[in-house]
Amino acid sequence: MRATELLRNLGQSLWLDNITRDLLNDGSLKRYIDDLSITGLTSNPTIFDHAIKNSAAYDAAILDGRRNGKDGEALFFDLALEDIRRAADLFRPVYDRTDGVDGWVSLEVPPSLAHDTLETLAAAKDLSARADRLNVFIKIPGTPEGLPAIEEAIFAGVPINVTLLFSVEQYIAAAEAYIRGIERRIEAGLNPTVESVASLFISRWDVAVANKVPGGLKGRLGIAVAGKAYKSYLDFLASPRWQRAYNFGARAQRLLWASTGTKDPLLPDTFYVKSLAVPFTVNTMPDVTLKAFGDHGIVNEAIVFDQSSIEDVMQQFVKAGIDVDALGLELQNEGAKSFVKSWVELMNVISAKGNQLLQPK
Repeated sequence: MRATELLRNLGQSLWLDNITRDLLNDGSLKRYIDDLSITGLTSNPTIFDHAIKNSAAYDAAILDGRRNGKDGEALFFDLALEDIRRAADLFRPVYDRTDGVDGWVSLEVPPSLAHDTLETLAAAKDLSARADRLNVFIKIPGTPEGLPAIEEAIFAGVPINVTLLFSVEQYIAAAEAYIRGIERRIEAGLNPTVESVASLFISRWDVAVANKVPGGLKGRLGIAVAGKAYKSYLDFLASPRWQRAYNFGARAQRLLWASTGTKDPLLPDTFYVKSLAVPFTVNTMPDVTLKAFGDHGIVNEAIVFDQSSIEDVMQQFVKAGIDVDALGLELQNEGAKSFVKSWVELMNVISAKGNQLLQPK
């Protein structure tokens, strides 16, 4: 039995952190589902930027769109939504089999809206309606301005993947925004089942401190933050507030491990997957990490986070001069800026390809 299937049997969902039209066209995504136990998929502006920049698979659609007067965001979302719908259809049997717990595909609102509550909410509603699939998450950043949009989107019945979470505090704020939306639905007599995941980014912590701490602390901060967040997650779901919501029929917002590809060449290529093997979570990973774990990953039993050991590790980082709280805010702001940069590059790529394709042969 492959390690990916063993991990799934432990109670963790494996999602692919990638989407390209080539993956859909050549059957690779279907093989990942059948052979590597993938039960969902996430995307972001950087992924689409690389997909469209490095493939001719979108050229015909770009040319057709430009001939019909479309460019920029309007043309991009036509391209992206076609991919998202096709992927959602592939995962629909999983969605049906798990009664909506799994089988999800994610599409992000324009990252330029990360600090604009009203525009984020409007974009989330619009993209959800245009996707026209039950198993599509709309990704909204868990920034201070994104949190009210998350609450309102959940209240409106839009399934949400909360992205760009780094710290425990940011996760808790996102979880509270979600349950506020659910509680408002309960009070309004609406169905409280609106699915959501909260995506906590892991490896970027270790990249940020790689050259600032002793070698013995390499690869330890991201896992320590994850361990603390997991405890908060379980405590929150066991709270009387959530017990009341469950009794009305609500579903838990699952914790999702994002950014789990290994970026440090000195760490094993499956390091974060093995270290985050805990039940009732999602791990979304790039193709290379998925294939590596399927090939030589090891799963024995679920990880148990020792909170005392985690606190010791956190104190070692403090002694090394790392302000973890400040770094969490910095990472979220940098992440938002990085996605905006990718978004601008993506718009430029689409325009440049369109101009090139419109040239007479």
